[in-house]
Amino acid sequence: MRHAKHKYKLGVDPSHRKSMIRNLAIEVIDHGKIKTTQTRAKAIRGVVEKLVTLAKIDTVANRRLAYKKLNNKDAVSKLFAEIGPKFKERNGGYTRIVKLADRRLGDSSRMGYISFVE
Repeated sequence: MRHAKHKYKLGVDPSHRKSMIRNLAIEVIDHGKIKTTQTRAKAIRGVVEKLVTLAKIDTVANRRLAYKKLNNKDAVSKLFAEIGPKFKERNGGYTRIVKLADRRLGDSSRMGYISFVE
């Protein structure tokens, strides 16, 4: 039975999904805000929130865990230098998803922004 096994499949095979989620999380960390489909935004929200929670306490172990998830040194250093200290006093809810009224032209998919809360 698949109880409590909900995962966003995103219409791709598992290795592609893992790399897509990793790349989107890196882009959110680098740019602070990206425009993507609502389903992809919901899929990466949990990953980004857990990474920010790790970044609130700057230790070597936490940096290694974040690097294991992201595999990008620049994103990890920005996460621990800028984003983690900014949310030091906040207990979760680091990201927001803003839904857009316009749909994507090619396949009419719902679009939105995922960004960090100020």
